[in-house]
Amino acid sequence: MEVTFTPGPEVKAISHSDGVMINETASNSSVAGTPSLPVFSTLPPDLASLALMVQWLLPLVYEQAGVIRRQGETIEQQTAKIQEQAATIQSLQDQLAKHSGNSSKPPSSDGYKKPPVPRTRSLRRSGEKKTGGQPGHTGRRLEPVEQPDHFEVHPVSECAHCHASLADVPVTDYEKRQVFDLPPVRVEVTEHRVEVKACPVCGELATAAFPPDVTQPTQYGPRIKSQATYFNTYQFIPLARTSEMFGDLYGHSLGEDTIRHANARIEEEIVPTTEAIWQQLRDSAVVHFDETGLRAAGKLHWVHVASTPTLTHYTFHPKRGSEAMIDGGILPQLAGTAVHDFWKSYLKVHQGAHALCNAHHL
Repeated sequence: MEVTFTPGPEVKAISHSDGVMINETASNSSVAGTPSLPVFSTLPPDLASLALMVQWLLPLVYEQAGVIRRQGETIEQQTAKIQEQAATIQSLQDQLAKHSGNSSKPPSSDGYKKPPVPRTRSLRRSGEKKTGGQPGHTGRRLEPVEQPDHFEVHPVSECAHCHASLADVPVTDYEKRQVFDLPPVRVEVTEHRVEVKACPVCGELATAAFPPDVTQPTQYGPRIKSQATYFNTYQFIPLARTSEMFGDLYGHSLGEDTIRHANARIEEEIVPTTEAIWQQLRDSAVVHFDETGLRAAGKLHWVHVASTPTLTHYTFHPKRGSEAMIDGGILPQLAGTAVHDFWKSYLKVHQGAHALCNAHHL
């Protein structure tokens, strides 16, 4: 039997008959570092062919094993790198998640992104007393007035027992109950008319003067504008809802520009009061300062506050630091001690005494 097998470019083709010698080239063509098959002087034809095939495949197997080993090393390196990156990402996420409620960061560092207030359970135990006023407590109730604004008399026309007519029977007494309520409210229109007269001496027309605050053919009065400002600025009701409120309550919706103009007018009129507060704060022995973020026109602005137990002054500014504090005018000229959260701008602007707010640092 004769078998011919061509193993590869480095191994010569060998013909086998009754016996064969393994080619030396084949035995020396193994991959470096891999074992070779033993070379037998003679082999039967079938075994010689199989041995030659195995000897040809063995370097390829060891080569693939090397590739797999190197891939395993690469995977281990990549796994270690991924774990390192995951730890870095977790550290950054932890830093981003910190706020004044779960760390030592001051509330001023929260900016406009205030953290949600977590729902907490009270640590107090349920008491044995019932809810409401306790025995001995001086209660309060809606007390009747001596002089009501209106009276409504409800007649009794017949006896509830025998159904006899009481129409002509005189009243002997009254039982009274009082209801406190708002009267129907509507916008009233007052027309101001100034007299025009012809002078009998010179024949010219003389016209009286309108009140100083009546300057337009139609305008809103001070009470309605003051109430609009109160709703919008003090109660923090948005412009659109303030306008809607006037329509619901008084049947007369105000335009948003009207509310803005009313706010500007009030701001001008309270300038003397604002300046008095501003001056008294500068002269105070101790003043507390803080700042917090506020969105305006889609951008982050800052509200700066200076306060004492009896005085408060707010400054609205696009900046948080020293520029805003200087424009506020209180901190640079403060005569006393400035209490704050150790924001570096306070130390830069105020050259006097400083005190740190423990509520921020704890």
